[in-house]
Amino acid sequence: MSPRRFRLRITPVLLSIAALVAVGVPASAAIRSAPTAADRTATARTASASTASASTASASTGATVSATADQTMSGFGASGDWWVNPANYFPAAAQKHIANLLFTNQGLALSQYRYNIGGGGAGADVPTGGESELGPADRAPQTFYVAPGIYDWSHDPGGTTFLRYAAADHVPQIVANVNSAPPAFTTNNQSCGGELNSADVSAYVNYLTTVIAHIQDAWHIKISDVSPMNEPDYTRSDCTQEGMEVPPALRATVVQALGKDLAQQAPDTGIIADESSDVGSQFLPEVPQWMGVAGTSQYVSALATHTYDFPTDATMAQASALATKYGKPLWATEICCFEYNGPSSPPSYGQQFDPTITGGLALAQIMYEDLSAGNASAFDWWVALSAAEGCNVTQASCMNSVNSTGWNDGLLNFDPNFAVDHNYNVYPTKRFYTLAQFSRFVRPGAQRHTVSGTPSGVQALAFRNGSQWEVVVINLNTASASFGLQLPGSGQVRPEGTYQTSATESVARIANPPVQGGTASVSVPAQSITTYLLGQAG
Repeated sequence: MSPRRFRLRITPVLLSIAALVAVGVPASAAIRSAPTAADRTATARTASASTASASTASASTGATVSATADQTMSGFGASGDWWVNPANYFPAAAQKHIANLLFTNQGLALSQYRYNIGGGGAGADVPTGGESELGPADRAPQTFYVAPGIYDWSHDPGGTTFLRYAAADHVPQIVANVNSAPPAFTTNNQSCGGELNSADVSAYVNYLTTVIAHIQDAWHIKISDVSPMNEPDYTRSDCTQEGMEVPPALRATVVQALGKDLAQQAPDTGIIADESSDVGSQFLPEVPQWMGVAGTSQYVSALATHTYDFPTDATMAQASALATKYGKPLWATEICCFEYNGPSSPPSYGQQFDPTITGGLALAQIMYEDLSAGNASAFDWWVALSAAEGCNVTQASCMNSVNSTGWNDGLLNFDPNFAVDHNYNVYPTKRFYTLAQFSRFVRPGAQRHTVSGTPSGVQALAFRNGSQWEVVVINLNTASASFGLQLPGSGQVRPEGTYQTSATESVARIANPPVQGGTASVSVPAQSITTYLLGQAG
């Protein structure tokens, strides 16, 4: 969960499909042909490689792609926490439009989607001050659990609606996550402010396994992985949202018990853990405390962390080394809510709404560090949708300017007053299109290869899947840059598509770069993210 909170007061009213005004995807954002799966891409968050250039880089500057793969990508995703509750009141056509933007090539084509298994929200009803996004009821998702052995599968209608959309659109990995257990399993009998009761671990994991098995057996939706303790370092004592502490000493017990239950009822579902809030003070010192317990590692499919401490390259490298020590991939599973500090400084946590290209570049910086320094195999954004824009989305200036009232948490924004004005549009930010530069083209199974020798202020990572490369180039500079890009091997390079996001473009298809032998001559405009699809035999 994000370290900040949300508020939007929703009045359930009868919503008419006729009131829907659908937001169209720009023609430039549609994929002309389905890309071959490649690898995970990256962008710069640290100052070391992001010095702004005052002039166009020389085309003679050469960058080379390593022949050695660094990691195999699992996917790119976003969370269905909370926004699905107000979206439950949207007309079916508007819901389908959102699903298309998240799960298909009309938008992000996410390869991961995080489904929140709600804890019932008991006690999590405290307003969050001046933040105008989701109301307490929306941040308190319903639980299927009623009593021991009794479940109500009609609960959580918003969450299950978009879970079904994700499955119908064949999202490769649906990951279930838990912010809090139902009150019956916590020390204070609430969904916030307490801990998982150590005496109830067996009952808790049986509940989780029952939910996952029902989703898979009754609804025919595969859950690839489950996170049984999202940000287990906090109780969420302010009760502005669900939260549950699971002390490090208890985490191995939870993982082992859940692993054994899943092996019996849902053997194809893995466990990711422990989704600490930050890398430096929590993930690094706490993971060895539970992963080092005999009999635990075998049940863990990936080590996962959030990055709300905005870690340095060195800290992310330590996280990568820790994951390697235990033979597990590293997943970066949540980030949001940052301020762009320019090309020479990393983003930092803070209140700001920036739907412009600078917001997109900040996300690219974060992705670059997680994927390059951390060798993360998965990158998941926080909430896919938000109403915390801090401005009137019906006015054009709202989605074209930066303000200090809203928050950079959603990828798509919506009108907090939709229940009154019947505005069911969604409004893409440049963060949305930045993520699309990766998620549409770099598919699960692709392998990342380091790119070295790019001009100052330019970052690039290459991904390969079979005979196709996807190379994502991020230009943080305020001037254009040109350079040669040499792929490994002796095979002839074939340009197969080029897509670009900038201040004026949104995943627009542009002219392919000239190629000669194994080298492509690339030219990127100022403040842009460009994805090159390059075929190469051999």
